[in-house]
Amino acid sequence: MGSARFLPLQVAAVCYRRRGASFDFLLVKTTSGDRWTFPKGATARRLSHSQAAEREALEEAGAVGVIEPEHFHLYLQPKGDSRLRNGSQEFVVKAFLLEVDHTQPPHEANRKPTWFSADDARRTLAKGREQRQAAELRTVIDHALLRLSTEASTVPRDRPALADRIWHSILRVLAVWSR
Repeated sequence: MGSARFLPLQVAAVCYRRRGASFDFLLVKTTSGDRWTFPKGATARRLSHSQAAEREALEEAGAVGVIEPEHFHLYLQPKGDSRLRNGSQEFVVKAFLLEVDHTQPPHEANRKPTWFSADDARRTLAKGREQRQAAELRTVIDHALLRLSTEASTVPRDRPALADRIWHSILRVLAVWSR
């Protein structure tokens, strides 16, 4: 038997807001500042994957809201690393939907969080990327829209537990900061 190759894992918060019948997506600049991406980063021992994605949304985009506890999509993401032979490492990214309630200044400078329509997000995420990577990120937007449009038709907008979910999300983030 050959040895299995495991890719490292990251988590992403696919931050969105409703605009009537459509959705906008919140993207941030990469650390190099040359492309746009979803807030994403490493997992953490003391956090669930959704909590880690929620933390990334707050740190990189200043986004506060309600994150779904389960990921809705997996995608591959290369990340530059000069120590590697080909100059990049590929990650598996678990994508979580986060409905943004409000934003505040992000903790990380130069991320420039910006709202985009779904079509503009697809185009913006593709800029400066190889065809395969651009297709991966377009698929994330497509899966998010499919999930959100399905949810909108089956879940009433006045969810009574929404305030409780927001409160618990805030408490989780505060608990992480106090450690």
